[in-house]
Amino acid sequence: MKPMFMGASTKQGYEIAAKSREIVRSLIDEKTRDLTPEERSIVERIVHSTADPEYADITRMSRNFVEKGLEAISEEKDILTDISMVKAGINKYSGSVKCFINDERAIKLAKQQEITRAAAAMEVAASDDFDGVVVIGNAPTALWKVIELVEAGSMDVKAVVGVPVGFVGAAESKKALQETSIPNLVTEGPKGGTPVAVAAVNSLINITR
Repeated sequence: MKPMFMGASTKQGYEIAAKSREIVRSLIDEKTRDLTPEERSIVERIVHSTADPEYADITRMSRNFVEKGLEAISEEKDILTDISMVKAGINKYSGSVKCFINDERAIKLAKQQEITRAAAAMEVAASDDFDGVVVIGNAPTALWKVIELVEAGSMDVKAVVGVPVGFVGAAESKKALQETSIPNLVTEGPKGGTPVAVAAVNSLINITR
């Protein structure tokens, strides 16, 4: 695994990143000892991105998440995000990163079905024959929709980073994802958000480089 961490590219950047990783590891070492090196790397990056060691307690990965996620990233499968901000944070990926939240089809569909644009965007992706990794950091409705589409055989998803944030539906949608056969990473409870989603997928990308 390469030593690069959090996008460091200069001598000073590497020194700061190395010191940060040392601090993160000292804070969560006991909590991550039973994880694989890849799983540990993902959790470390999430904790670093949020400056919140509690993520070592609430981040959960299905047994096959890392395997299926790395396989998809290595094959340069598409990455689908729920909002533009998550898309903007995913870097150094040679495959395509897509977001349909502002797509005219999603806007129209949301009005027709009286659903959120984030959920409608997942339907648009499915209609475009999406095949890859879904990364959801904000919208529980998008996560519910992905589960629905996959279980209906309408969407081909290799893995899901499901970390929507909030007090309405977030925890429930993540629990529902854990109960499916979809390879997944979640943060239990209401915590999550864009930094967590971005950290998780960028960690997968970094591991494959």
